[in-house]
Amino acid sequence: MDRRRALTIFGIAWLSAMALTWFLWAQLKGQGRERFVKVVAAAKDMPAGTRLRRTDLKPLNLLQKEIPRGVILQERDAEDRVLLYPVTSNEVLNATRLTKWSQVEGIPATIEPGKRAIAVPITDSSGVAGLIQPRSRVDVLFTRSGATAEVSTITILQDVEVLAVGRLTQVGQTVDPRAPRVPVATLLVTPEEARKLELAKNQGKISLALRNPLDRSVASDTRALTADALDPMIFARSARARRGLPPLAGGKLPDVKDDNAWRELTGQKKEEKKPPPPKPKTVVDVFRGEKHVQEIFQ
Repeated sequence: MDRRRALTIFGIAWLSAMALTWFLWAQLKGQGRERFVKVVAAAKDMPAGTRLRRTDLKPLNLLQKEIPRGVILQERDAEDRVLLYPVTSNEVLNATRLTKWSQVEGIPATIEPGKRAIAVPITDSSGVAGLIQPRSRVDVLFTRSGATAEVSTITILQDVEVLAVGRLTQVGQTVDPRAPRVPVATLLVTPEEARKLELAKNQGKISLALRNPLDRSVASDTRALTADALDPMIFARSARARRGLPPLAGGKLPDVKDDNAWRELTGQKKEEKKPPPPKPKTVVDVFRGEKHVQEIFQ
């Protein structure tokens, strides 16, 4: 009996070993069928504006199914082209992150054909307190100075890309703390937009409004905002005029914190107080033999 049990255990162990061996062999054979493709990757960390040399490139094997769209397969397709964005070591190079031309280098090479780089002065308030970084997207606001009747603010450019902030051309770049601070932002615009921006710089104040990089919408209302929008007296007059009400007596602005004065000012009707709903009544059915009576209690 002991011999039969030993043979049974041996047989089960042998079959288990055979099954495990077959499973591992099938796995290795399946991996061998995966096709690897040689792609071009960065040999070291490089900032934006770097002109790629052969020594900056290295081959890298990737599974064919994991290759992203637009990846560069031949070193000759990346040589002498310029990085539009910084890359890290062993990062696969993509055609969308390189310039389409060669034989140029430096930050000027990252400027797209048909675009111009122009600098605008910024402060902590006009530059969104330092939150604007290279490759951010902003709207450009222009405020005309002068007399009260002439002051106005208008959005002159929308969804503009920031090329650099001071000497920073990429996020995370370190600058010598002893170097003088350059309070300017360099924007990428068309030649026509560059002329408009240069005129605005000399006629008033420029401010930047930071955008969400995923928000590429353009506002249709680009009318200038004047000081009238900030004057409560002018607002009250325009509100009464829209409702066809007579002008304010004496031209004085009453206390707008008073609800009655505000309703009188804007011509709003006083809300009538509705009477409280009646209290619910309690109805009790009373049965006395065959007689049925309902008693109502308030």
